[in-house]
Amino acid sequence: MTLSIDDARWHPIASSDDLPFRHVFHGQLLGRELAVWRADDGNVNIWENRCLHRGVRLSIGINEGGELKCQYHGWRYANRSAGCTYIPAHPADAPARRIQNRTYPVREAFGLVWSAQSEGAAFPDLPRAEDGTWLPLRPMPVNAAPEDVAAGLAKAFDAEGPHGLIVRAGDAVYFVQPVDSGRSVIRGLVSDPTADTAPLLREKNRTLAKLRDRLERAAARKPAPAPLQPTYEKVSAELATMPDIAVPHGGTMIVVVKRKWQTARGVTGFELADRSGSHLPTFQPGAHIDVHLPSGLVRQYSITNGPGELLSYVIGVKREEVSKGGSHALADSVREGDLLTISEPRNNFPLRRDATRTVLVAAGIGITPILSMARFLDKSDLPYELHYFVRDANAAAFRDRLNALRGKVTVHDALARDAIRQTIGEALGRWSFAQHVYICGPGSMLEMVRALAADLAWPDEAVHFEYFKNDRVIDDSSSFEIELARSAMTLQVPAGKTILEVMREAGVTVLSSCEQGACGTCMTTVIEGEVDHQDVYLNESEKRANKAIMTCVSRAKSARLVLDI
Repeated sequence: MTLSIDDARWHPIASSDDLPFRHVFHGQLLGRELAVWRADDGNVNIWENRCLHRGVRLSIGINEGGELKCQYHGWRYANRSAGCTYIPAHPADAPARRIQNRTYPVREAFGLVWSAQSEGAAFPDLPRAEDGTWLPLRPMPVNAAPEDVAAGLAKAFDAEGPHGLIVRAGDAVYFVQPVDSGRSVIRGLVSDPTADTAPLLREKNRTLAKLRDRLERAAARKPAPAPLQPTYEKVSAELATMPDIAVPHGGTMIVVVKRKWQTARGVTGFELADRSGSHLPTFQPGAHIDVHLPSGLVRQYSITNGPGELLSYVIGVKREEVSKGGSHALADSVREGDLLTISEPRNNFPLRRDATRTVLVAAGIGITPILSMARFLDKSDLPYELHYFVRDANAAAFRDRLNALRGKVTVHDALARDAIRQTIGEALGRWSFAQHVYICGPGSMLEMVRALAADLAWPDEAVHFEYFKNDRVIDDSSSFEIELARSAMTLQVPAGKTILEVMREAGVTVLSSCEQGACGTCMTTVIEGEVDHQDVYLNESEKRANKAIMTCVSRAKSARLVLDI
């Protein structure tokens, strides 16, 4: 029998006992090296054993429970999807999730972990598979060709076959794991083991050890077979730095409302899952999704999940009395079992994970992205403190998830504004190197924290914020000219129209989302001219630099703007 890299059978590659808590196992199959690890949720991952940055083995990486971290430069990959969730050299950049390691099919059965080259392969049919009476034997590595090992097993146990790389012999079934053309591992299962398993295991191990010695002596007399040469996908040289990966804004998917519940007074929780049960796309803490409502409206909601939680997204929706219908449609009309269309996750509020101290501040429904950040930091044992301000105790959303955090989490209820200011000031303290603060909540809260941080010498680059909406009154009374450098167009922007609207009317495709100057989706580089910033996305340093503009709300102070579009 000749094996090839296209062999599509399922093979055992590890024992379940090889995957203890927070461990990474070095698996091998058909000439490939595999990183095999169990996440804290019980899911077993089988990935190509290399970091996509410099090719370092992920089997020597750190299993953090929901992510696998490469020890060389700290790139992180998510449970289930193998999507990259963080690049330390570019901590504020969010498209890392578009980088995804290669994954392989996985099944766990009979105390063994199995893999194949494709999901369509037929899984071994063992009788009494459901009653738990199979006992895995100690694996026996053999320096011999897999087909020779299978033939040797059949001869040693006077069994029929072999049938491929499977040998059935009395009370046992033996599987030959094809590590390479000249290397194998014998993995066995014994049915109906006796109460005292130790003598049985010792006897089977002695028998297999003698067989191994005979097979290796015979293999030494043969010419060594050429090693299998698996095909590896090339890695772009750009991955040595930050890849320029475009994150699509138009892609959508249909999800089912798996669960709907009241997580606080006036706040409804929604769990959104893939209809087929597959995992959803990788996200990063601080990310949000666009939810397309039955009414035709599109609204943005932050993902509250922790690392590696990709079987569903959990969002929180506050029912606003003064609403254009978005929160009312979700809270009142959408039911469990309904289908919704959502976008892939996007992140305008990324979390750095290289801080010596992280302060998280949330108010009201602003807890949603902050909760995700806390859960990521918590899993990685990184230092943080979270301050959550609510009107009263019943208004605190996602209490169960907050209570599960191990960091310093304080819920402040019914504080007066002066008390809130004092509490935040004490939490921030004077800034020192590698400290960062993240704020999300009503505009008045964000303005207060940003002002306090400035008073305490926190630089703009250490203060991160996300507005849910732009409450500022937009002055659209000016008129000016814009030159689109790459489109070779000059357009006139009249009073009452935005730059974004004028560009679209001229046939220029421009990405946008909130169109309030809060999300940053329509941000465009400014080559020349002075900007009248009316957004809440850029910080003060970025506005003074005059290098970017939110085309949905901001305008020109000068008579002309040259944009890189």
